[in-house]
Amino acid sequence: MWLPSCARRPELNCSCSSSLDMEQHLKEEIELLHSQMCQCVADPTRIMILYALDEQPRYVGDLASDLSVSQPTISRHLKILRDRGLVSATREGQSMRYALTDHRVIDALDLMRAMMADILIQRADLAEGAG
Repeated sequence: MWLPSCARRPELNCSCSSSLDMEQHLKEEIELLHSQMCQCVADPTRIMILYALDEQPRYVGDLASDLSVSQPTISRHLKILRDRGLVSATREGQSMRYALTDHRVIDALDLMRAMMADILIQRADLAEGAG
C-alpha cells in the first residue's frame, strides 16, 4: 500500500490511526498534488519559465524576450506559478524579480523528461522491429 507523505516523514506527525485513514489521506494528498503541481506544469510555457528561472532569477521583460512570449502571457503564467508556491517575486524598484522557490521542481521535470525519452526510444525500437 502506498503511504501518504506524513506517514513517511515523522516530523509531520501523522494522525492517521488506521489503514482507512491513511488511504483517505493519500487520496486527498494525490488530489492536492494534481491540482497544485500537475496542473501547474501542464503548460509548456510554464515549464520553460521554470527552466529559465533555474538558470537565474529574472524580470518579466527578460522572460518574455528570452522565451519569445508576450509580457502579459508571461505575467499570467508567473501568477499561477506564484500562487502554487513554485516561484517567488521580489520587488526591485518598480520591477518584480522572479526566482524559483524550490529547485526540486527541476529535478522532477528532468526525471519526467528522461522517462519520456526512454519511452520514445522503446517505441522506436518496437517500430523498427515490426517493420
